[in-house]
Amino acid sequence: MNDKKAKSAASRILSERVQNLSPSGIRRFFDIIASMDDVISLGVGEPDFVTPWHIREAAITSLESGHTMYTSNFGLMELRQEIATHIRKLYEVNYDPSNEILVTVGVSEALDLVMRSILDPGDEVIVPEPTYVSYVPCIALAGGVPVDVPTSMGNSFQVTASDIESRITHRTKAVLLGYPNNPTGAVMTRDAMLEISKLAIKYDLTVISDEVYDRLVYGVEHTCFPSLPQMKHKSVLLGGFSKSYAMTGWRIGYACANSEIIEAMMKIHQYTMLCAPIQGQMAALEALRFGETEVENMRLEYDRRRRLMVNGLRSIGLDCIDPLGAFYTFPSIKNTGLTSEEFAEQLLIEEKVAVVPGSAFGESGEGHVRCCYAVSQNEIEGALERIGLFVKKLK
Repeated sequence: MNDKKAKSAASRILSERVQNLSPSGIRRFFDIIASMDDVISLGVGEPDFVTPWHIREAAITSLESGHTMYTSNFGLMELRQEIATHIRKLYEVNYDPSNEILVTVGVSEALDLVMRSILDPGDEVIVPEPTYVSYVPCIALAGGVPVDVPTSMGNSFQVTASDIESRITHRTKAVLLGYPNNPTGAVMTRDAMLEISKLAIKYDLTVISDEVYDRLVYGVEHTCFPSLPQMKHKSVLLGGFSKSYAMTGWRIGYACANSEIIEAMMKIHQYTMLCAPIQGQMAALEALRFGETEVENMRLEYDRRRRLMVNGLRSIGLDCIDPLGAFYTFPSIKNTGLTSEEFAEQLLIEEKVAVVPGSAFGESGEGHVRCCYAVSQNEIEGALERIGLFVKKLK
């Protein structure tokens, strides 16, 4: 069978949703990186810290103790209780661990589950851009229609209630917020979120709030969306352990919402994942109980690297907002005359520094690149030196 016939046969087999799904705009650059030596990567959104030892030890101990069985579909009750305590202590929001919390295989699964639980074909979900790469595909795979709302450096990449309201139609089902933001590092103010909460009431919308970076904020306070007046029962809170506790590979996340939504999510979860791995859940339990010192130490180190990266980029001539959350900067490269893909590809080939083109995060990301500062000081300094040489050559 020749390639053309094979492709035609595959088209008949594959669903239209999958065929219409674009591959991640990040993947191509990491394929190139894999074939190169001496690359400084500012591309991967992952802590460079190893999971703290006492958290790893808790998982090892659970294995040695023979804890290798399934847990409840909802997750270990002890972990759900600890998550409830954690959220209550930080944000004064009360979730019932018995039926309002679901432990998932990372926040990505939680996002997929909530979309499949609430969307019917054609339902619209409003998504501020630039946006995390999996948001739009998860909506589309659930049969929904993503509706983008552009943001820009002019308002520090914060979406406004008026921007959202201008996109609302009779098919709008939900608003998906991701703050602190990947890729921009933007943090929403409490006042801005209050205005969005009023829209949720006015138009009977569900707000899905991805707050996986909630502990990584600098000089500001994070506003937990469900903590706003009347919002606990109008929102779904997504959280996890990957970023704050340096536990990306453990794949443990959670969703908190009213019992009807959590039950619906659990139905899908029980037929696909069944439960999150017990060793990861035991590690997450240890993280919540005894991991606060490490979280703060890592946050302080990220803050130091953040200032180094921002000051360095600005001195090179690449303007960027002051990112107040997560561990990304999103500098403008418009003054170079290159598109974000051209800039990222040429920088990688010529100076061996990997960044992610802003276009990977939606159309409003064009003209920017994402630089992750969850790398060592030496790598940041080396990358800045190489980026400076590259920009100087362009001028």
